[in-house]
Amino acid sequence: MKTFFTPIQRQLRLPSLTATVLALFSAAALAAEPAPAAPTFLRDIQPIFMGNCSRCHNQETRFVYNWLDYKTAYADRWEIKRRVWDSWKGSYYKEAMPIANSPESLALTEAERLIIRNWVDSGSPRGVAPVNDGTKTKAERIELGHRLFTICAACHQATGRGLPNLFPPLAGSDYLNADKSRAIKIVIYGHQGEVLVNGVKFNNNMPAFPLGDHDVANVLTYVYNSFGNAGLEVTPEEVKAARAQGPEPSTKAAPAAKSIFE
Repeated sequence: MKTFFTPIQRQLRLPSLTATVLALFSAAALAAEPAPAAPTFLRDIQPIFMGNCSRCHNQETRFVYNWLDYKTAYADRWEIKRRVWDSWKGSYYKEAMPIANSPESLALTEAERLIIRNWVDSGSPRGVAPVNDGTKTKAERIELGHRLFTICAACHQATGRGLPNLFPPLAGSDYLNADKSRAIKIVIYGHQGEVLVNGVKFNNNMPAFPLGDHDVANVLTYVYNSFGNAGLEVTPEEVKAARAQGPEPSTKAAPAAKSIFE
């Protein structure tokens, strides 16, 4: 039996029908939109730790955990969350990390803290290493290296001038510009012992970072083309060759961590 509606009834039903159709389309659009991927250690967390925590939490540390290592960070994940997020928000009794008013604390953004919190809450997955960035021009290396320089800036400062009696300058550094191969190996393997930079002695430790060949090439290319340095380019092939040679005997470097990026 066919139902007939008066014009007034049809007008009353139209908004309801339109709203229903729109609701269905909206639901379909939401269902089609992919959920944001959970943070992973290798893609999201390790770069944050290298840039903001590695001055203390590195493979040469004796008194605190090496958060650059996934197994160690995973075992300490709940305390990391409590100190990086809960203490920072005032809901945990221990001191927030990074230490208040330190360069790392001032540099670590709320968005990065949130990524760390979400990584822990989502099960702290390791993930997979980022794919290397392929063949790049010198200008592209400089730009990519600039982003990575936050790792170096924790000690050498964003200006490249270092800290007196603690960390040597990269700006106008005679030590850096004298030997590109040595500079590559120091970034790969770290450095322990005395160095003479621009006539001033420094005696501190630089940890090795789990960077791949492309990342080492990019960050050094940026440094060499900044702060009044020699304008050199470092290629992944040069880094690979230096890695195969092993550390310089004079650096007294600790055994290098195996890179997970290559």
